[in-house]
Amino acid sequence: MTENVARPRIAALRFQPLGKLYHFDAMEVTDLRPGDHVLVSTSRGREMGEVVGFVGDPEPPAEGGWKKIERLATAAELVMRQQWQRRELEALIECRAQAVEVGLRSVKIVRAEYSYDGSRIAFLFVAEGDEKPDLKDIRKYLQRIHRNTEVELRQVGPRDVAKILGGMGACGLEERCCSRFLSEFSPISIKMAKAQGISLNPQEITGMCGRLRCCLVYEYEQYAEARKTLPKRNKHVVTPLGEGKVFDVVPLKQAVIVLLEDGRRAEFPQQEVQPFEELKALEGKAMAPCGKHPRGECTCGQEEDK
Repeated sequence: MTENVARPRIAALRFQPLGKLYHFDAMEVTDLRPGDHVLVSTSRGREMGEVVGFVGDPEPPAEGGWKKIERLATAAELVMRQQWQRRELEALIECRAQAVEVGLRSVKIVRAEYSYDGSRIAFLFVAEGDEKPDLKDIRKYLQRIHRNTEVELRQVGPRDVAKILGGMGACGLEERCCSRFLSEFSPISIKMAKAQGISLNPQEITGMCGRLRCCLVYEYEQYAEARKTLPKRNKHVVTPLGEGKVFDVVPLKQAVIVLLEDGRRAEFPQQEVQPFEELKALEGKAMAPCGKHPRGECTCGQEEDK
């Protein structure tokens, strides 16, 4: 007789607006709904997170199990978090002033984040150049100012800085994608721009963060899949207007632009273009009634002559 094993109820939490989602076991907290704030234990200590939703068919973590949600946050804890958040700007200004005083010219402090109870404060910074900045002096100063608070200096990347600062995107949108809806950054490469036929001019593919634009990944898979069935550039092909070479492809239309032997360029649907090598291979073989395939290999559905 098999035992009924209860499926885990896994909640997705985020700790910052548009932050990365983390999964926690919500089995011990009843009546939990999206929008609720809960307390959990993390590698940085106890934190308050917001429930975004629930994972229908979760994959277990590689090591160990899911950490449990301890309990719902109380009204007093929510008010306390708001009070500490109001002090973040003041702490940020103090940290920036001290960074200038100790000569950290290559370091830019972009944000200060208090934990919900004020027990920890993290200063997020970005460093210019390849050398690791010496933060010993500023760390001592900050710890002296925030005596009863654990101080952390956390380095972030240019994309994180653009997300924090917000503002207009390089494409002209009033709000950058990273500040509007992106919760995580995907790996992006020049290959994605090439696959979509986008100009490799740095002004065309670089975002306000100085890195490749996040939007290059949005349609990349569709273009890559569409290109699989199209002939490559400079491929020798045969068209209804004669022989030529593939000048360019239009993946989303499943069409190719062919440079014909007389110098003209014409666009053809994929089904009207045949690789020259395949046509040569068909010569000398008995053809099916469709006239397109050898006898016995026809996929057009037409019956062969008997």
